[in-house]
Amino acid sequence: MRHPTDGTLRRLVDEPAGVAQADREHVADCRVCLTALAAARDDAVLTGAALGGDPATDVEAGWARLAREMTAEGSAKVRTPAPARRWHTALRSPVVAVVGVVALLAGAGAAAAADWLPIFRAERIAPVIAPEADLVKLPDLSDFGDLQVTEKVSVRAVAGVAAAEQASGLTLPRITELPGGVTGEPEYRVAGRANAVFTYSAEKAAQSAAAAGKTLPPPPPGLDGSRFRLTAGPGVAAVWQQGRPVPAMVVGRVIAPKAFSSGVPFETARDYLLSLPILPENVASQLRAFSADGSTLPLFTSAEEMTTSAADVNGTSATVLAARNGLMAAVVWVDDGVITAVAGSLSPDEVLTVARGLRWDR
Repeated sequence: MRHPTDGTLRRLVDEPAGVAQADREHVADCRVCLTALAAARDDAVLTGAALGGDPATDVEAGWARLAREMTAEGSAKVRTPAPARRWHTALRSPVVAVVGVVALLAGAGAAAAADWLPIFRAERIAPVIAPEADLVKLPDLSDFGDLQVTEKVSVRAVAGVAAAEQASGLTLPRITELPGGVTGEPEYRVAGRANAVFTYSAEKAAQSAAAAGKTLPPPPPGLDGSRFRLTAGPGVAAVWQQGRPVPAMVVGRVIAPKAFSSGVPFETARDYLLSLPILPENVASQLRAFSADGSTLPLFTSAEEMTTSAADVNGTSATVLAARNGLMAAVVWVDDGVITAVAGSLSPDEVLTVARGLRWDR
């Protein structure tokens, strides 16, 4: 049996769109390759440090610098909790919630032109929990058409909270009390705007399905050739690195994802894409349970690595994520079009305490 090379597995971590459908299918059904894929994810180390070491570092430059450092050190491996690896992948590779037009997780914000129809605006977040093997099977946007990233997301350091707020246009809350093990003043990061346009191609979707041994139903009228503008951001974060591979704590905010259509309604695209046989059924069934008004942002979560639970943050519904190995937790919620998150090398109780204690006065 031919297994994908180590390079292919690593690309599946960093750039899944560049991995052939046949290889993705093989990995999803092969215990040997799933184990190797987990090791490849473990090699994606020191993400926070790589992105935070240089005030002028963006995502691509930070990852390149990390690669040079690892080569110089003989590719020494430091185990990094899986959530940090997943966040790095989201930053580097725009992975779309399976409905395709829902949200570009690494996108950012640009105003829609007058001829674009608003079809999605994240007003709440809901987890989609699935085995790692099913998450590997999730199709990429490139399987359905062409994605043009017109503004690439970038991350840079700024000097102080005032500069961070001015650069991002977002207010950072005041922390009333730091949890144990988190000390000193944070560093501040700003994520710039990005923007992408996706064009659906019935021909390309059919070819991707055929490669997986599937046949697609004909698309609804108007979908073939339709364009979708995917936006989110900008964002800002206060980071307490504390010299750890995963930051001790991060408090961040980002303008929630939005999507606009050149004419096809959200429900039309959603219902068709969720009917396709190339989507794992347990993932599709969870997405079908979401409201059809285009307001719920899926948060894909590996059942083997994370647990999720619902919580309340000062009257707003929130989702708590906790690594099963106990090394990391996060709480995330949406309020008035802005996603806010508290995360780090903390317990679920600690991130919730910080989140509920945030103050918006200076």
